[in-house]
Amino acid sequence: MTGLTDVFVGSIDQGTTSTRFLIFNKDGEPVASHQIEFTQIYPNSGQALRSGTLEIGCELIIAYSWHEHDPLELVSSVEACIDEAVKRFEDQGHSRHNIKAVGITNQRETTVLWDSETGEPLHNAIVWTDTRAQSIVQDLKSRKGADELQNICGLPLSTYPSSTKLLWMLQHVPKVKEAYDKGRLAFGTVDSWLVYRLNGGAAANVFVSDPTNASRTMFMNLETLQYDDRLLDFFGIKGKIHLPKVVPSSDKTAYGAISSGVLEGIPIMGCLGDQSSALVGQKGFYPGLAKNTYGTGCFLLYNVGEKPVISKHGLLATVAFQFDGKPVYALEGSIAVAGSGIKFLQNNLSLFQESKEVNELAASVDDNGGCVFVTAFSGLFAPYWIDDAKGTIFGITQYTQKGHIARATLEATCYQTKAILDAMEKDSGHALSELAVDGGVSNSDLAMQIQADLISIPVYRPKMRETTALGAAIAAGLALGLWRNFTELRDINRAGGVVFEPNVPREKGAEMFSLWEKAVQMSRGWVEKEKQGDSDSTSIMKKPRKPSVVINGTPLEPNIVSRNIFEDLDEADEEDMLLELRKIEIQQRLKRLRRVKV
Repeated sequence: MTGLTDVFVGSIDQGTTSTRFLIFNKDGEPVASHQIEFTQIYPNSGQALRSGTLEIGCELIIAYSWHEHDPLELVSSVEACIDEAVKRFEDQGHSRHNIKAVGITNQRETTVLWDSETGEPLHNAIVWTDTRAQSIVQDLKSRKGADELQNICGLPLSTYPSSTKLLWMLQHVPKVKEAYDKGRLAFGTVDSWLVYRLNGGAAANVFVSDPTNASRTMFMNLETLQYDDRLLDFFGIKGKIHLPKVVPSSDKTAYGAISSGVLEGIPIMGCLGDQSSALVGQKGFYPGLAKNTYGTGCFLLYNVGEKPVISKHGLLATVAFQFDGKPVYALEGSIAVAGSGIKFLQNNLSLFQESKEVNELAASVDDNGGCVFVTAFSGLFAPYWIDDAKGTIFGITQYTQKGHIARATLEATCYQTKAILDAMEKDSGHALSELAVDGGVSNSDLAMQIQADLISIPVYRPKMRETTALGAAIAAGLALGLWRNFTELRDINRAGGVVFEPNVPREKGAEMFSLWEKAVQMSRGWVEKEKQGDSDSTSIMKKPRKPSVVINGTPLEPNIVSRNIFEDLDEADEEDMLLELRKIEIQQRLKRLRRVKV
């Protein structure tokens, strides 16, 4: 059979709710894969933010502030996915020996602690969504030097980064404190843990992290890509714990090799945090290139070049990747409501039966009929940071039809994307040149055309949407020499993609956006300040599907929506759920900012 002697690259995609392993050929096409969902652990189920409920669009979600994973299960899920994917690969007539390298992409910030001598975990991994360290964060904010941290590491103090999760375990887990006192405490994010265990654990002691993950700890200086003594001193851990060595995202030897199983001896040559990996998978290699994942909400990453940019608009500064020496940086932002706005029209207003029908309904009218829908179901995030806004529809007349409302809903996501991209341009000084898109809502041709018209820049939608896994494969493939440079990657995953070119005058797009900005300001002030102790825990929850949950040792289905709400739009990945969870953290931040302003 033709092509069976080609070189292939494996990609471990370890996410918040599931693990996958994909095998890519030189053209960037996945030829075999396997996915496993693993246990979500909520050990303190009574600790729910806002007394138990969070209203997001049409759904009420109980958001547990304690969220954990079993570190050993993370490793076993990776091994199981590799075994099954390789079996499927060989069933096609390929040989496992043609898989020459493996890359890793992973959930960021999730924190694992283990004994440096035995290699055994000392506690469950605390997941990036976990907010139990709120009191620690408040204490840290009162300390001298707290205001300078973001200028060094790119992140504000919150429960989101790994640093505060580490401090919580030091204060509350005896095994962790004991290892710390004995000088045996090893700290890592999920990438470090997987590399360590896949290499054989303590025996090989391959203990590394890449800059895209290390930049989410608050321990690394964004400019030097090394741990900064000022940061370590601030958190009180300088010289007291074992930290992984920061190595390039693409490297032939730094990540070692898989020590056992069907891919024994295969080198690990690439590693990227999930959002950075998606940017790489979309080939956002140069300043001014951006990616947006349109799921329940949106995740945007914007390449700002070889110098870090600290945002003045509430965006996060992070490392995009480091392949050939110099690091490349990015700005990161998110939108609360995208696909969930479509579900609101479907479930709450019964405008259609299936999500995909929104496109046909919105296309039934020539424009929005003067309607502007500010979908502020959970306030508005960057660059507005308005926590007292409510969802508001402006411009309704006796001539307004369902199609106008549907179109205005699609436009709302596109307006907010433009607002974030404009802020990123201002912060970075780099003009946007192309926006690459994925996620369920990106299947709407109309929405993507509206997006192109608003930003006056081409919008590119690839045919193959496994861009996060592809990014890790690219990182490994570059180190392997499968691709020698970015130029050779230019046509990867380009065939069959769609480019949406702007087809309205720039002035028209600016006029539409000006009306949106006016509507945003008019949506302010609809939320009264929350009174302490107020809650609403009586709402009926929708029954979720997997993953399973363990609470205090007892299997239980959690009251948290983890299903893909775009099953009829696209095989969207787990970022749909991730953004719902991230909203909780951001809303807490908004409340704190609001108190400071007062």
